[in-house]
Amino acid sequence: MPGPTAGPAGETSTAPATPTGSGPTGTAGPGRVTTAVLGGLVALGPLTTDLYLPGLPAIADDLGAEPAAVQLTLTFSMFGVAAGQLVFGPLSDRFGRRPPLLAGLAVYTLASVVCVLAPTLPVLIAARFVQGAAGAAGIVIGRAVARDRFAGVAMLRFLASISLISGLAPILAPLVGAQLLRVTSWRGTFGALTALGLLLALIAFAALRETLPAADRHRGGFAGTLRTMGGLLRDLPFLGLVLTSTFAFGALFGYISGSSVVLQHVYHVSPQAYSLLFGVNSLAIVAVTQLNGRVLARRFTPVALMLAGLGTAVAAGVALVLVTAVWDLGLLGVCPALFVLMGSLGVVLPNTAAHALSLVAPQAAGSASALIGTGNFLCGAVVAPLSSLGGKPSAVLLAVVVLACALLATASYLAFCRPRRPATPSPTAAPAAAPAG
Repeated sequence: MPGPTAGPAGETSTAPATPTGSGPTGTAGPGRVTTAVLGGLVALGPLTTDLYLPGLPAIADDLGAEPAAVQLTLTFSMFGVAAGQLVFGPLSDRFGRRPPLLAGLAVYTLASVVCVLAPTLPVLIAARFVQGAAGAAGIVIGRAVARDRFAGVAMLRFLASISLISGLAPILAPLVGAQLLRVTSWRGTFGALTALGLLLALIAFAALRETLPAADRHRGGFAGTLRTMGGLLRDLPFLGLVLTSTFAFGALFGYISGSSVVLQHVYHVSPQAYSLLFGVNSLAIVAVTQLNGRVLARRFTPVALMLAGLGTAVAAGVALVLVTAVWDLGLLGVCPALFVLMGSLGVVLPNTAAHALSLVAPQAAGSASALIGTGNFLCGAVVAPLSSLGGKPSAVLLAVVVLACALLATASYLAFCRPRRPATPSPTAAPAAAPAG
């Protein structure tokens, strides 16, 4: 089963690839059931993050904690997702995609039950860490399945299909969460996540087929996993794409974590109004992701798309700083800038993931996906509390965080991902990029 040819990041061939799994060749896509299941699994991450966001002030009141302390439930969830991907990614390379996925969903469901019953903030924070770590199985394995079957534009189209489903999650989750708060407490939102985890586990068990044949699985054990990850990180184009994705994701989670407290505490919008604003901004990233995968990727080079996306993200960050720190335009200035930011990430994030995965062979796809996701969520965990430094939410701090992450993502791409000549794989990295058979 041939793997892709490693080359300059951002210049990976965009010709439709033959699926690496069983099924029709050429441009044929995966079954609708597979796409729907993977979309739901990847959506579990944003649902876990966003469903309870309108209830953050209520959690602070109920548990007698400061808003900045309550944001640690989001921070530790991100740390959990980062750590979980380092576990489930290599496990999926070793044992196939299904067993680690089902195990992760089972643990996720149990951790959600603990969140419902948490008597104190420390217990809730600990349960959120486990919930995030277990939920990471769906995120990392979903991307690995995409690499199992496709490369180039075909992979972008598959990721776009998954994103169409999973992208509805951040739009609907705050809306549903705000409405749940009308009839139940914040604990009810975690009850909904418990039911969702159980439902996805049952559907995945019944409908999701294995996409990594036994002959293509990684056999090197823990030491081999470390060697594979080390070789990937020494590949400068791959590393540059990971860093670009990491900082772009930092801008996204700076917005996700900060917007709840900033919009509700600084601009005094209601939980219902916040959920509507959040949904509108999320619509931008969903729409642009679809446009990117289905239209733009066929008409423009990956380098052109990345530069346009990163440049737009930086421009949105600059605008946020100006409208909050200089002109103080309130929601009239903040909301359009956030909308543009989210749209730009609809180009940057799927392109970095697809191009990075195209540089590795299927037996290393889980490890590569884990490195991408771990960097993303570690950065998200670090930036999550920054908009409330000092215990007081600040729109200016939120704007500065977004701009800093956009600048770092752009610098990473320009520094590592546009080499003048193809990178020569190191001897250690060769097994990860070599053909599977």
